[in-house]
Amino acid sequence: MLKALLKLFGLSGSKKVSACKCESANLEGFVEYVVRTLVDAPDKVRVTTEENADNTVIRIECQKEDIGKVVVKKGKTISGIRSLVRGAAGKMNKVVTVEVND
Repeated sequence: MLKALLKLFGLSGSKKVSACKCESANLEGFVEYVVRTLVDAPDKVRVTTEENADNTVIRIECQKEDIGKVVVKKGKTISGIRSLVRGAAGKMNKVVTVEVND
């Protein structure tokens, strides 16, 4: 997982790679992996991506009981996920947001 994150952010070990060859599908896969790891019913998690001309939105859907595990107290977990996705998207010169559907 750590290697995948380093690759996603354009880092290879301790050396920085000049160009990140990431795609929105990689970001969606990352979000899905993290969310499935957090919830009690990972088979009920659905992550979709909507791409517009201006931005990309990654939507997370899961059981109501599991939404609290994704958001956690004061939104700390979802904020962390959003920050990681925003950082990786910045490497791709894209704007990507993450939303949790309830």
